[in-house]
Amino acid sequence: MAKLILILGDQLSLSLSALQVADKDTDIIVMAEVAEEGTYVRHHPKKIALILAAMRKFAEQLRAEGWTVAYTRLDDAENTGSIAEEILRRAAQSGADEVIATTPGEWRLIRHLQSLPLKVSLRPDTRFIATRADFNDWAEGRKQLRMEYFYRKMRRKTGLLMEGDNPAGGKWNYDQENRKAPPKDIRAPGPMQFTPDDETEEVLDLVERRFGDHFGDLRPFHFAVTRADALRAMAHFIRHGLPLFGDYQDAMMTGQKWLYHSVLSPYLNIGLLQPMELCVAAEEAWKAGDVPLNAAEGFIRQVLGWREFVRGIYFLEGEDYPQRNVLGHDRALPPLYWGAETGMHCLSQAVSQTREEAYAHHIQRLMVTGNFALLAGIDPQEVHEWYLAVYADAFEWVEAPNTVGMSQFADGGIVGSKPYVSSGAYINRMSDYCKSCAYSVSRKVGEGACPFNLLYWHFLDRHRERFSANPRMGNMYRSWDRMDAEKRAQILEEADAFLAGLEAGGTV
Repeated sequence: MAKLILILGDQLSLSLSALQVADKDTDIIVMAEVAEEGTYVRHHPKKIALILAAMRKFAEQLRAEGWTVAYTRLDDAENTGSIAEEILRRAAQSGADEVIATTPGEWRLIRHLQSLPLKVSLRPDTRFIATRADFNDWAEGRKQLRMEYFYRKMRRKTGLLMEGDNPAGGKWNYDQENRKAPPKDIRAPGPMQFTPDDETEEVLDLVERRFGDHFGDLRPFHFAVTRADALRAMAHFIRHGLPLFGDYQDAMMTGQKWLYHSVLSPYLNIGLLQPMELCVAAEEAWKAGDVPLNAAEGFIRQVLGWREFVRGIYFLEGEDYPQRNVLGHDRALPPLYWGAETGMHCLSQAVSQTREEAYAHHIQRLMVTGNFALLAGIDPQEVHEWYLAVYADAFEWVEAPNTVGMSQFADGGIVGSKPYVSSGAYINRMSDYCKSCAYSVSRKVGEGACPFNLLYWHFLDRHRERFSANPRMGNMYRSWDRMDAEKRAQILEEADAFLAGLEAGGTV
C-alpha cells in the first residue's frame, strides 16, 4: 500500500531522511502551503514568500526526478488550512494509512503529527552535523552546557580547521580579532540578489493578497528560491564577503544592511544548503590563502558550533522551553518593535532593516533589539514570538534558544553564563549609530541621557540577588556600589520614568 511522505517547507533537501526510505514507484509525497503555518505567529511576508516559492521549485524538481507529488497551493479551493488536515485529506484520497516524515524542528508540529489517527513514523533529521543523541551524550552529567566546549568536540569530530589533534593556528577561536569597530570603507557588494521569475512573482502576488497586513515589506524580493541559486549565493559570499567577515562580524553601520555577512542562514534553515558544505567551503578558502584564519574560523563557529549547539538545547530542554521566564519580566513589547517612531537611532535602524529585509545580523539582534528588551523587562514570550515572526531564517529550534536563552536569559543560564546586557558604550564602540541619535551616549543621567545607560544599571539593581554572585558580573556590581548614593538614586528614578513612559505607549 502507498505511504504518504510528508515534506515541510523547511525540509527542501533531496537528502531528506524521509525520502531515503520512500519508494518512488508507490509512495506519494505530500507538500502543502497552509494558512496555519503563516499565521500561528504573523510571519514576515518575505519569509512566507521565500518558503512558498522554494517549496514550489522543490516540488517541480521532485516531479522531474520521477516522484508523485500531491501538492496543495495556498489558494486551492480544497485546501484545509493545516498540515494535519492536509495529511488526512490526502490519506482519504489515496487510501494510505501510514505517514513517514523527517522530524520537524518545532515541538508544535511534532505533536500535531503524533496526534494523527494514522501510523506516523518520524525519521531523524540527518541534515545536521551532530545527531540529537550526539548532543545528549555530550550534555549528560555536565553542570553547565557551554557552546565553546561543544564546538571543540565538533571540530575534532569533523576535522575542520584541525592540525592533527590541535586547532589550526594554535587557538580554538579568534573572538578578539573579530570585534573590530565599523570599517571606514565598505567594499563588499553584499549578498547575491536574485530577480524573481514568473512563478515567484505569482507567489509574491499571492502573499500580498493573503498576508499583506503582516509586519514587513514584501518587495523588493531578492532571495534565492532554488538550491542552484543558493549555491551561487554561497560562492559569492566565500569570494567577496568572507575575507573581511571575521574582522567586522560584530560591527553595525547606519544604512549598511549587510556589511560582510553571508545572509545564507535562510537557505541553510530551509534545506537549500547543507551545513558541512558551508564549513568545507570556508575551510578550503582558508587553505587556498583566499581568506584569513580568523574569518574562516569565525564563520565555521557560527555554523558548526552555535547552530548545532542551539538545536541540541532546544530538543534537550523540551517543549516548554520557549515559555520560560525565570526573571519574571512582564512588560508588553513596545510599538517601536513594529515600526513606531523612536528617537533611539540604533533601535530604529535595526527595526527598519528588519521590516525591509526580514534580516538583521546577530549583533543587531542580540545587543540592540534583544539588549533593550532584556533591560526593559519585556515579556520574553512576546520577544520570542517577535523574533520568530520577523526573520526569514527563524524557525523555533534555532530561534527559541537564541532568544529565550542567549538574548533574554529567560532560561536561567542554560545557554549563557550571564545575561547579555550592556550600556550604550558597547553600541557606540561597535557602530556609528550613536552619532545620529536623539539621545547622548555620553550622558549617564539627566535630559538626553541614553536610555541604555539608565536601563543597564536599573536591570542590575533589580536583579542583584540573582546576579551579584556571578563571577562574570562582579565588576559591574562593584562599579555600581562605588557610585555616589545620590547618583544611583537619580539613575533609578530616571529609569523608572522612562519605563513608565514606555508602558504608557509614548514615543521613546
